[in-house]
Amino acid sequence: MITNKPVAKLTCIVLALLCMGCKQRNIVKHNGEKDLISFKPVLGISYTEIARRSDNGLSFNNSGYQLEPQWKMQFVSNDSASIYSPAKKQFINFPLTRGYDSVFNTARAWLKVKTMTKDSMIIEMLKAHGDSVDTRGAKVYMIFYADNYIKNTLHGDLSKCKSPNRKDSLYIKSLTVIANTDYNKAFAARQPVELKSRSALVTFTRRHVEPTMLNNFSTTDDYMRPEFDITVKKAYTNFDYSFSIIVDTAGQLHYGKPIIFFLEKERIPAYNHYSTAVMNSYLRYYLNFIPGKTLSIAHASEIAVHVNGRTGV
Repeated sequence: MITNKPVAKLTCIVLALLCMGCKQRNIVKHNGEKDLISFKPVLGISYTEIARRSDNGLSFNNSGYQLEPQWKMQFVSNDSASIYSPAKKQFINFPLTRGYDSVFNTARAWLKVKTMTKDSMIIEMLKAHGDSVDTRGAKVYMIFYADNYIKNTLHGDLSKCKSPNRKDSLYIKSLTVIANTDYNKAFAARQPVELKSRSALVTFTRRHVEPTMLNNFSTTDDYMRPEFDITVKKAYTNFDYSFSIIVDTAGQLHYGKPIIFFLEKERIPAYNHYSTAVMNSYLRYYLNFIPGKTLSIAHASEIAVHVNGRTGV
């Protein structure tokens, strides 16, 4: 349990995981575990999320998705929370709705308080299905420290807290072995594939996700689904193709699949044939593909490309 007196020689992540593993007691007092939780004892305290992990201790899943600490939060009242917006670089007040059994909703998310003190919080993320909420939880935990605790006790050093641990590294290595053997098991790279052009005839831009309230200020799609717009000048004919590519550890290209919808299924074989030809000619010879990496480990990963060819440019 995390208290006001830090235990010497333990890193902050170990403290947080111990807090998750031990039997919790209700620090924030309310009349019973099924009653509405009160945030009165911690009103006005600013908290920063320093780690986010699943119940197996990992911050990655088998798709390459990384659970990242992103939130900064302060409870303004029992019906209002202030959450930091990276896009607007300021705190925004959100309505807060309290449910039973320490469940609450704010910023389009359903959450459940596991522990809360003036120094730290552990909050479990919940899954919502339409009008219902699964209070059994998603087994993903957000670990917060109070900003005063970070400043006065940790002296601002969050590097050990926010860094993936050895268990994460071993897991990524195991996924890499599988992905490099079977490209169907390729997973998203935390440092996505990069492109470099060898010719002025082939140019590209990468699409980026803007953090908004609709995506909870998350930009994870930037590495989970990297997309590139590629323009080919003086092409042999006019064409437009959108498809996925697996980029292996040597930067070699392997055709994935079309990423458009076909009303006429009989068009698919021809589309596959010609888009594969575009990949094996223009893209392979005029672009360099730098393999994606996760925790500095190169591995096979998938990208999407939208290739536009024009003869008269």
